[in-house]
Amino acid sequence: MQQAPPALLARLSVMMFLQYAIWGAWLPFLWSFLSGARGFAPEQIGNMFAAGAVGAILGPFIAGQIADRWFATEKFLALSHLLGAVLIWNLATIASYEGFLLFSLLYGLVYAPTMALTNSLAFHHLTDRDAQFGKVRLWGTFGWIAVGLAMGQWLAHAHAADVVAGKADAFRLSALLGVAMGVYCLTLPHTPPARGASKNAALEALSEVRRQPLLTLFLLAVPVSCIHQFYFVHTESFLGARQAAAPEFFKTIFGEGGGGLMTVGQMSEVAVLGLIPIFAKSLSRKSLLAIGLIAYAMRMALFAHVDALPFPVMGTLLAGIALHGLCFGCFIFVAFMIVDENTSSDVRASAQNLFNLVIIGIGVIVGSVLAGSIAAWASPGGAMDYKSLFSVPMWAALACLAALLVFYPTPGRKVNA
Repeated sequence: MQQAPPALLARLSVMMFLQYAIWGAWLPFLWSFLSGARGFAPEQIGNMFAAGAVGAILGPFIAGQIADRWFATEKFLALSHLLGAVLIWNLATIASYEGFLLFSLLYGLVYAPTMALTNSLAFHHLTDRDAQFGKVRLWGTFGWIAVGLAMGQWLAHAHAADVVAGKADAFRLSALLGVAMGVYCLTLPHTPPARGASKNAALEALSEVRRQPLLTLFLLAVPVSCIHQFYFVHTESFLGARQAAAPEFFKTIFGEGGGGLMTVGQMSEVAVLGLIPIFAKSLSRKSLLAIGLIAYAMRMALFAHVDALPFPVMGTLLAGIALHGLCFGCFIFVAFMIVDENTSSDVRASAQNLFNLVIIGIGVIVGSVLAGSIAAWASPGGAMDYKSLFSVPMWAALACLAALLVFYPTPGRKVNA
């Protein structure tokens, strides 16, 4: 199979770097910022996370339709990111619950669909999905790592007197990156709309999702994305409290707050994404998905029982964080590949947005609300009981693993490659 030229891979890699740096700049810090600097209650913060996910639900019916039928994908991405930069800049200064909720909702409508569209644009131009997409997508992980470490160091040096309030700068950094991404998208390879059998690309994509293995994959993705969101809602605060008592070199490397420390997960993600093309040749899609679900359960188990295990606390936490690579790489990343290889070329942007609807839309909304409710349940006296908190997603991940083994078709590899 002819390989895509290195120049094209480089252009798509920069696109992924900026796409995920925009998101990674603020997401790990959102819970602690809204709790500490804005004084919002757990249920209110859960609503903020949920509001940002509404855009993923509308994405297949708006962004997917536009990109698949009416408008070049790269131009739609450019306009979305420029508008998103204006919206997220304002989140740094909005203090009211209602105002923050409204702008979070508007930003989610603009940003969430772009995640699936960068995938579909890359798939459109790559000639070997298994061998090339991982190399391109891992640069999104590099982007997340870069901004996470940058924010950690910025908080340590520029906001040492008030780290929590300084996290407002995460939104400003995201906005600047959004402007850069908006301009850069205008230079991306032209990706014109396609002509399909149906004028409504989303409905045509839905008809394909009803087939196996996509049906089981989409159904499993709802609880899995809830578990995934649970990690991003609570881990930064959990690690931030633990890091305060850790050796000084942790602060030297990762800065203040738990966001920098969380980049260890993205570092492991780089390794996993680099290995996926190798393992995808010998392991079935079902096996890879199962590895991801086992990693989800193990990560939450380590967090829940960190104090009871006979290992150093920070070493146990680092192991749990590092499992993020297997969680994301073996389940979510592989799932995007499965969606692409089991849908027709003229509806792939809409199909990717439909899957985005599940993992960044429904899953994030439900997961955020549950994360807020479970946090309130796990802190009856005001102090968080992290064993109870993280045990809930641990058991949920094991239930998902059982469902995968029973219902996902075997061998689970390419059905409509």
